[in-house]
Amino acid sequence: MLFALDSPWRNLLVAMGVGVLGALAVEAFRTVLFALEMGMVGAHDGHLVPAARELEPEIRLLVPAIGGPAVGMLLWLAEGAHSTKLSRFRGDYIEAVAIGNGRLDLRGGVLKILASLVVVSTGGAVGREGAMILLSAMAASWIGRLAGETLELRLMVSCGAAAGLAAAYHTPLAGAVFVAEILLGSLVLAQLGPVVVAAVVSHGITIALVGPGSRFPMATVPTLGASQAMIMLAFAPISGIAGAALLYWLELARRSFTKLALPLPLPLVLGGLVVGALSLWRPEVWGNGDSGVRQQIDGLWPWQTVALVLAFKLLAVAATTGSGAPGGVFTPTLFVGAAFGALLSAALAALGYTGAAEPVYAVLGMATLLAGTTHAPVMAALMVAEMTGQYSLLAVFLPACVVTTLVSQRLHPRSIYGLRAPTEEPES
Repeated sequence: MLFALDSPWRNLLVAMGVGVLGALAVEAFRTVLFALEMGMVGAHDGHLVPAARELEPEIRLLVPAIGGPAVGMLLWLAEGAHSTKLSRFRGDYIEAVAIGNGRLDLRGGVLKILASLVVVSTGGAVGREGAMILLSAMAASWIGRLAGETLELRLMVSCGAAAGLAAAYHTPLAGAVFVAEILLGSLVLAQLGPVVVAAVVSHGITIALVGPGSRFPMATVPTLGASQAMIMLAFAPISGIAGAALLYWLELARRSFTKLALPLPLPLVLGGLVVGALSLWRPEVWGNGDSGVRQQIDGLWPWQTVALVLAFKLLAVAATTGSGAPGGVFTPTLFVGAAFGALLSAALAALGYTGAAEPVYAVLGMATLLAGTTHAPVMAALMVAEMTGQYSLLAVFLPACVVTTLVSQRLHPRSIYGLRAPTEEPES
C-alpha cells in the first residue's frame, strides 16, 4: 500500500519511519556507550570528567591510549586489509548524499562506529554525536536499499542524518537545516519536507524515551539593548578568524601525524598518550567538552581557568583527531566557542564595559564558532538557540553567524567537512 502512494506522500510517511528509527538508533548507541564508560572508567551517564578526576594519575595517563590497538584493528578492517588509509569517518554520509548515490558501506560503517565507541569510552577528546548521526544515516540507507528503487536513497540518508542530529542534540530545526545547508545543491527545496518530518519525529521519540529538556539549559536572558547587540555583532569577524584558525589547526594536526608515517595502531596510541598526559593537569580534556560548556554557561570558571582549559583542549582534540581516531568535532567546537566567548566577555569587563552577562557571550561564541567551521550559519544559529532555549537571541545569532561564515570562508574556503583524512594524498 505504501508503494502505491504518490511520491510526496510516500516520502513523508517513510520520513516518519526514518525519524523513529533514527531516534532508536541514537538511544541504543547512547545506552551502549554509557555502559562502556561505566565499565572502563566508572563514569555515570556519560560524565567522563568527574570519572577522570577519581582515577589514579598513572591510570588517567594510560586509559586514553589503551583503546588504540582495538581502534586500529577496527579501522584496518573497515578500510580493507590492503588499505593504508585511516578512517574517513566524518564524511561518510555527507559524501553519500552530496556526490554519491546514497549507498553507505554498512560493514565499514559499523566497524567505524565500534571504533568510535572505544575512543569515546576511553576519554578521547572527540564528540560521540558523529557516530550517532552516522548510525542513524546507515539505518536509513539500509532500509532504502531493501526497498529497492521505489525510494530515493539519497533522500533516505538525508532524513536519517537529520533524525540522528535531532536526537543527539535535541535540536529538530537545526537537524533539518543541517541537511539543507551542509548538502546544499544536492537536495532540492521540495525534498526538505521529508527531512523536517524525520527530524521532528525523531525529536518526539527522543523526548518520549529520555524526557524533555535542552542540551545546555540556561536562565532566560533579558532583552538586549542596541549597544549590547552592536558589540556582540562586532564579535562576528573575530569569530570568523578564529573559526578559520581552528580549521587550519586541525589540518596541521593531521599533517603532523601523517608525516610521522607510523603504522596502525601507533598513531592512535600516541594520540591517546597526549590526551592522558594533558589530563594529569586538567581532566576536562577528556571527552567531547559537554561539561566544560556547562561550566562556562553557568559562569563558574575565572578567565584564567577558561584560557588554560581551552589551550589544553585544543591540544587534546588535535591529538585525537590528528591520530585518525574516529569521532565528531561538533561538540568540541561548541566548547571552543563557549571558551572564546567567555574570554571576550572577560576582556570587555577588564576594559570597563558592563553589558551583557558572560553566559550570553559564551553562547554567542558557540554559535559563531560552529558557523565558522561548518560554513552553515542558519544551522549554527538555530542549533545553539535550541540547545540553550534562548530563541530571543536569534536576532543577534543569525547576522553574527552569517558574517562569521563569510570571514571564515575567505580565510579557509573548505568547511570542516572538506578536510582531508590524515593519510590521504594531497590534492593535485
